[in-house]
Amino acid sequence: MIAKIENLQENWKKPWFLPGATQPPRNLSGRHYNGANSLMLMMQAEKMGYNIPVWGTFDRITAMNYSKTKDGKAPMTDKEGNKLPTVSVNKGDKSFPVFLTTYTVVNQETKERIPYDDYRQMSKEEQADYKVFPKLQTFNVAAQTNIREARPELYEKLKAQASVPEERQQSDMTSHPAIDKMIDANLFFCPIHQVRGDNAYYSISKDEIVIPERSQFIDSEAFASNTLHECSHATGAERRLNRLKPSLFGSAEYTREELTAELSAAVIASQYGMSKHVKNDSAAYLKSWLGSLHEKPDFLKTVLSDVKRCTSLITQRIEAIAQEMDKGEKADYSQFKPQNEGKEKHSAETVDVAAKQTSDPQEEEHHFRRGR
Repeated sequence: MIAKIENLQENWKKPWFLPGATQPPRNLSGRHYNGANSLMLMMQAEKMGYNIPVWGTFDRITAMNYSKTKDGKAPMTDKEGNKLPTVSVNKGDKSFPVFLTTYTVVNQETKERIPYDDYRQMSKEEQADYKVFPKLQTFNVAAQTNIREARPELYEKLKAQASVPEERQQSDMTSHPAIDKMIDANLFFCPIHQVRGDNAYYSISKDEIVIPERSQFIDSEAFASNTLHECSHATGAERRLNRLKPSLFGSAEYTREELTAELSAAVIASQYGMSKHVKNDSAAYLKSWLGSLHEKPDFLKTVLSDVKRCTSLITQRIEAIAQEMDKGEKADYSQFKPQNEGKEKHSAETVDVAAKQTSDPQEEEHHFRRGR
């Protein structure tokens, strides 16, 4: 993390992740890592120059050499029965830690256990009957193996999965229609007002986002990534993750929140094939972020925890919208409408007033210029 921010400090107009590293890391089964794990693995892959962002534990990589049998396991063979070359981690490659939190949910009266996903679907009244026991586990994963030589067909498959789609390379549009749908149809947790102007911000007091019109940005990618930055701030509202409190501009809390929003937007953007550049206003915080990382051991831990929760909340909303879009004409988006959508709409005039007010350090709005 320190090396990444030092690099950005030298040239803050660079994106958080280079185009070749924007494909999100995944495991050998094809499942994407998320939150803080995704962020740190992308940074590690970019630092080490890895071409394919696929990671696996030592046990998982070793298991690729065997198939299950009635008697246990047997060496993997080709169609002719010849033993396949052994897959192994490249000599000298270092593993990298990832963290997984699992949850055991137990009924307090019957002691019955249920899946955590079922628990999350319950009402608060139903959840009161259960107790949740979280468990944090650490796994070491590696990315550099001899799969290219030992399993050439699998290597080509993994390579294809990690490549940026051709249509994405030839277009500046956002790569995921659900993000556009969420923004343009106002399907986020709070209202998103697109207003012609020169300011983008999330208002704590009004629980709403104001963003310049799409046409004012250099491309749709910049529009989407900057909106995701403000969406990240909005997840900190009391009714959601209860992270964001009114604070003085430039304070330690404000600075940490800026890094949380920047990293969260970068992770989500990369997950959907986009690059996220450092916001103009956020560039001023680079030196402060470095100081906090060097001097406060808990700073990074807190930020990564917030990033994990923030990205999870937003990506769940995006994926839910995507699933609804798949229904075509039968899609019903009423479930996604913001709770406070009925509040007054913004105009360019009211936004200009808000922009002037934010020069007051006591103003309780996260207020930023849009990225270029």
